[in-house]
Amino acid sequence: MWDKERRNVTITENKSINPLWDKKDYIVLGIESSCDETAASVVRNDSKILSNVISSQFETHRPYGGVVPELAARAHADNIDLIVEEAMRSAQINYSDLSAIAATGGPGLIGGVLVGTTFGKAMAFANNLPFIAVNHLEGHALTPRLTHHINFPYLLLLASGGHCQLLTVKGVGEYELLGSTIDDAIGEAFDKTAKLLGLGFPGGPALEKTALNGDGKRYDFPKPLAGRPGCDFSFSGLKTAVRYKVDNFSNLTKQNQADLAASFQETVVSILNDRCANAISIFQEKNGGNGIFVAAGGVAANMQIRNGLTSLASDYNMDFIAPPLNLCTDNAAMIAWAGLEKLKMGHRTNLDFAPRPRWPLNEL
Repeated sequence: MWDKERRNVTITENKSINPLWDKKDYIVLGIESSCDETAASVVRNDSKILSNVISSQFETHRPYGGVVPELAARAHADNIDLIVEEAMRSAQINYSDLSAIAATGGPGLIGGVLVGTTFGKAMAFANNLPFIAVNHLEGHALTPRLTHHINFPYLLLLASGGHCQLLTVKGVGEYELLGSTIDDAIGEAFDKTAKLLGLGFPGGPALEKTALNGDGKRYDFPKPLAGRPGCDFSFSGLKTAVRYKVDNFSNLTKQNQADLAASFQETVVSILNDRCANAISIFQEKNGGNGIFVAAGGVAANMQIRNGLTSLASDYNMDFIAPPLNLCTDNAAMIAWAGLEKLKMGHRTNLDFAPRPRWPLNEL
């Protein structure tokens, strides 16, 4: 028996049932390995998450202050068979019960993506099951349909360590890009700012926690592109402003750290709300009515950002939805669910599929 604690494995289960299809029990095994989480999940088409197993590599990468791709790929290779085995055991099913196997096919760190897709294809072939390559971003984009009963179209803010995009989600595989970052991704800005402040890794959660004890009005940071037309983002100037401010301190106290973190976070909320307001106007003009505004991706787990977007959506009479915190960060339940959605539409992926380090959502 393998050691769950040593491998930092957690098992979570979604208790809600939200039927989208009722003709057949489709069950999909999902595999996620695009960055530093080795994950496997079994999901049923009534939105029931039968298992959701995640092995984190935080401790492996912490000494380096960020994810080391080669170390990540090796850890995926070491853990993936055990993680999938635990997901199947926890779901109390056999491979004969599955309808398909889905795995992240990109975008992401290519070494890890190769591990996941190779394992997924091998298990699909061995068990005579369809294989479905899932775009990691589409996994995030469709998660709200797993956790909430929402229909297309909806407006999506996809905010993560590698991406910051505003899209209209028209259907499975149908995405209209309204705007994206022109430099740093929002999660990258959080991580780099946390590193500047000496808050450790992973930076996003550490910065959010530190900001709780800070004064968000203490420092006035720039808000790139704010007030301008369009839906693009820019975060590099904000990160640079924080660095200059940090360099001015001969001794950075804990209160200085907290105030800088809080001011940075409040500025990010202001930037997001400004750009999202433009996107909401475009979405409502094109689609009529009030609509649904969704935030997904790891950064959507930040509570101050959630609160800011909730308030913004209310101003425009939109419903705001964000997945539970454990389904915002990388997980395999979202990959299994996206695989289910694609399976119902008749999608299958050939076993000669080549993983893609870059795979834009609007190019599916």
